[in-house]
Amino acid sequence: MRYRVNFLIVIALLSALVTIRAADPYPVVSLREAYFDTLQRISPRVAVPVPVRVVDIDEKALAEYGQWPWPRHRLAALVNSLRDQGAAVIVFDFLFSEPDRMSPSNLIADPLVLQSAQGAEWLDDLAELDTDQVFSDAMRTIPVVLGISDAGRDGPSPQIPMSGNVQIGPDPTGALYQLESNTPLVGVLRDAASGLGVVNISPASIDGTVREVPLVWGTANGVHNTLSIEALRIALGESTVLLFGADSGGTEALGLADITIPVSEEGTFRVYYRDGTPDLTVSAADILNPEMSGELASRIQGNIVFVGTGAAGLQDVHPTARGDQIPGVVIHAQVLEQILAGQFLERSAYSGGLELLILVSLGLLIFALMSFVGPAYALVLGSVAAIIVLSASWRAFHSGLLIDATYPLGGAFLTFSLLAFIQYAFTDRERRSIRRSFSKYVSGSVLSEIERQGHKLQLGGELRDVTVMFSDIRNFTPLSETLPPEELVALLNDLFSELTDDILKNGGTIDKYIGDSIMAFWNAPLQVNLHEAQALRAALMMRKTLQKFNRDRSQQDLDALGMSIGLAAGQACVGNIGSRERFNYSVIGETVNVSARVETETRRLGYDLVITQSVAEKSPGFALLPAGSVALKGVSEPVALYLAVGDETVAGTAAFQALARSHALLLQAVRDNIADLAGLILACKTQAEPIEPGLIEFYEKISSRRDDFI
Repeated sequence: MRYRVNFLIVIALLSALVTIRAADPYPVVSLREAYFDTLQRISPRVAVPVPVRVVDIDEKALAEYGQWPWPRHRLAALVNSLRDQGAAVIVFDFLFSEPDRMSPSNLIADPLVLQSAQGAEWLDDLAELDTDQVFSDAMRTIPVVLGISDAGRDGPSPQIPMSGNVQIGPDPTGALYQLESNTPLVGVLRDAASGLGVVNISPASIDGTVREVPLVWGTANGVHNTLSIEALRIALGESTVLLFGADSGGTEALGLADITIPVSEEGTFRVYYRDGTPDLTVSAADILNPEMSGELASRIQGNIVFVGTGAAGLQDVHPTARGDQIPGVVIHAQVLEQILAGQFLERSAYSGGLELLILVSLGLLIFALMSFVGPAYALVLGSVAAIIVLSASWRAFHSGLLIDATYPLGGAFLTFSLLAFIQYAFTDRERRSIRRSFSKYVSGSVLSEIERQGHKLQLGGELRDVTVMFSDIRNFTPLSETLPPEELVALLNDLFSELTDDILKNGGTIDKYIGDSIMAFWNAPLQVNLHEAQALRAALMMRKTLQKFNRDRSQQDLDALGMSIGLAAGQACVGNIGSRERFNYSVIGETVNVSARVETETRRLGYDLVITQSVAEKSPGFALLPAGSVALKGVSEPVALYLAVGDETVAGTAAFQALARSHALLLQAVRDNIADLAGLILACKTQAEPIEPGLIEFYEKISSRRDDFI
């Protein structure tokens, strides 16, 4: 039944986890992306030689050629230098949305310049000098890709793409990120450009980290390529980009010549960053330095060259999955590096389904392990399964496939924790139930010690010194004939409850209830100091409890109950005794037999509380009187018995001491076989009555027990 309940709970939990994963809320996405970031940090992409370079307008270039933005004629010089060094395509990661304000043709429009240069012969020549045109003329000598950017809803209409696209399969353009408008371009520059690419990097980032870059964008005028794809298209001499549509309505891949590029449904590309880019970048200051043209030619020849800025003040840096920050132009260049090297990271259409399958499988595995081998083995074997999942995810990562291990492992851990909590709750409830049950057999202090010592207790069969008690209710059979069964049971339960408390308070363990009898023992399962004296003290308390019980019942006009108790001490075997399926923690051995026989002999002796010499010797200070040596059934030698009159307080009274002397004289007379004992018996009875009236019957029967004193 419990397994069925646990199974239903696990199924409910797994169903909830599957539903949450299908909704894919921000915390789940964030954890998954953090895991993929960690994989990249542990194992970054290995750089391979591909014809891609970055010309960086860095602090060195700004220090040498002035602050940004540079005049367009300097950019023209940069284009000419790159062309001369053999660049295949030049890609500008800048926006040229306005004419060059530092162009001479624009400067002379300033009233201050006109006033200062009024009448100068060179003024007309200066008016014809346009740096945008100079830059445009340089661009016409080599393929150049210019950048455009999203301008929001209030910007001008999108530029018409310079590349075509061919859709294969379902139309994917509706799923692409959209450019509602884009920044304008200076006309003379647009006319000279070979291609236009979008510079925006990561519109879908959940925390600003650039993990995916859209390779194509949807607009009202067609599909625009990002900088890296447009640069590759120009370098390959292609006029169109192939868009492979997925059955789900999104994009599945892009195609250029014989290159197929996997993308997400939205057309984004997962960037796999490499560690460090010193070999990728060249300072623009070095490109513009004629003395270094020969040295740099080998790095520029035949390369697609991205021009951008990594200068800190220009704020074109972005956090990456590697945990560092790099310029946007380097990100575009690394995307193109990946495409040319064929080093892709992708989430296939089946990745999510596979992760859910792993989640459910791990959850059911944890349930099976918890049910059949317990939480300890479940934790070990579950950890092995987790290592296997992590290893498989690691191998898939190096094969270019991103499989999230965090959600399945998190779900499996949650399943384990829930089952462990449930099992703990059941175990704790059972423990408390067992404790309540066991507390009926041992005292609270003993039970606490058992729980404290735990495995140190030897609860199997073992031989040890114990004190055993047998007690029996007298006059019970006649009472059972006069009371209805339910009243008889209630009466017995009330009495046993109080007698049991006396035993437990003195460190005893209840062995069993046999009809109207109680069997108990001391010094097991835990050792009890002076267990013989503790057992005797419990017996004396039981006598007083019965007396009070009878006084309370006297108002009901019921006959008083009597009780006989026998105590014996010695070695016995203590442990779980019974069948393999059902057993009881009990004690067996000759000491048990002696105790039972002693309790039986109390009727012949005429006294209710009789102990063996082994108990008497270990109970100094108690009020004890010798009762002779009795031949017990099943015991080879006669056993010396004593009458337990009272505790140390009684023993210290003058009355008891006088009784003890008279008792000794009587026993000596019996041993001497004196015929007339009447005077001695009368003296003992007279002295005993105020101390313990129960002794009177003992003295009345002593004449018939002469053999017990020989």
